[in-house]
Amino acid sequence: MTRYRPTATRPDGLPAPDDRTAARAAALALPPVVVLVETQLGENIGTAIRAMANFGLKDLRLVSPREPWPNERGLAAASGSDAVIGSITVYDSLGAAIADCGAVYATTARPREMVKPVIGPDEAASRSVASAVNGVRTAILFGRERTGLVNDEIALSEAILTLPVDPAFASLNLAQAVLIVGYAWRRTVVEGDLPFITEEASRPANKAEMIALFEHVERALDPTGYFRSPDKRASMVRNLRGILQKVPFTEQEVRTLRGVFSALEDRPIRPKPMKGPAQTPPKPRPPGAPKPPAAPGDVAAEAARGPSPEGEPEW
Repeated sequence: MTRYRPTATRPDGLPAPDDRTAARAAALALPPVVVLVETQLGENIGTAIRAMANFGLKDLRLVSPREPWPNERGLAAASGSDAVIGSITVYDSLGAAIADCGAVYATTARPREMVKPVIGPDEAASRSVASAVNGVRTAILFGRERTGLVNDEIALSEAILTLPVDPAFASLNLAQAVLIVGYAWRRTVVEGDLPFITEEASRPANKAEMIALFEHVERALDPTGYFRSPDKRASMVRNLRGILQKVPFTEQEVRTLRGVFSALEDRPIRPKPMKGPAQTPPKPRPPGAPKPPAAPGDVAAEAARGPSPEGEPEW
């Protein structure tokens, strides 16, 4: 299987740019044309449009669809795929639809009585990207839902494009086939790069932090009797350190682990904050000064003052 790699020359001898960015831009600017031949249902066109939009295929050509296009049900199925919908062109013949294309691949799930190269989606993607780098447009043909492409239509292609499906059940719906081919093309163009990654918030732990972790673990294990045999302590320590280095920790992860071991050692990780509002200590009362009146409902203060002069409790 040939995979596209931007190098000074391609396997077929044609020049290709060394600059990967330029090669990628060229491929994205000239993606393969998707040609649907005599599609029967508008909904199938709509779902194929969505599959194209998922992977950046923007040029859709319809050859004599059974239901006239635009089609209400097809547009509903293609909801949100405006870039592809705006590109659609309807043709009366396959020859007219591929007239400006320099390379054509015909999809089929079964062998045909003709001698043509048979390639998979990855090879087709590599070829179409290499063609785009040289300004050559590629077309990929998809046939009718029930019968596929006829032999005369396949004869217009350079190669047969098929998928590694289970021969016992090789039938795919139209949108599935378009999706797989589109995915293979996109993956080839971006060389497997994903649209986003999760950035690590903390830097990798350095050796000083890792050694401090080792020593903390060993110190926590010492009073537990884990190192029962003094003769084996050194090898056990080495094994523990080896285990802790199997995964590259971040600085934050090291601090978290040390906090866990501090908790297991039953010692505070950090000072605990006082609960409730801040308390101001009372000022000392001068000798002989009367006690301040108790707040209403302050039973403890009332009991400390004793009964009122009249001998009745205060409310």
